[in-house]
Amino acid sequence: MSIIRCIASLTFALTLSACVTTNASRLGTESAVRPLVLPQNVTLYRIAGQVPGKYEEIALLNSAGDSSFTNEAKMFESMKKKAGELGANAVILDAVSEPGAGAKVAAAIFGVSAQRKGKAIAIWMFPSLEQTSPARTTEPQVSPQGMKTEDIK
Repeated sequence: MSIIRCIASLTFALTLSACVTTNASRLGTESAVRPLVLPQNVTLYRIAGQVPGKYEEIALLNSAGDSSFTNEAKMFESMKKKAGELGANAVILDAVSEPGAGAKVAAAIFGVSAQRKGKAIAIWMFPSLEQTSPARTTEPQVSPQGMKTEDIK
């Protein structure tokens, strides 16, 4: 019976270590409570300069997972899921660090995990003015003096 328990424990440990976990530290006071955003609707940006328009920083994200069982794509998906849970609609990536050769050797010899780690910032991108402004009318606006606004310079 102890062999079965040992195998079950090992399987459970491998299953847990195969996951990428992402935790979040909220930043400041949120100006608005935002609804959940599905991970597929959360956009990834490599740098802040790529974000179109204004945004609010929601939280710092920290991810980790065993490098033998995870890859960057799984890490980014975990970040998108956590950001969406916080109501963020985008993530600005900061850094992804791979374990060194020594850590990988130690992991193989001692059966410990060599962690891949990532950092990012969950953000809320404000809608662009083009999406939120009312449709323009084709009629020229008239001032109180009876002049068309296109005539005023």
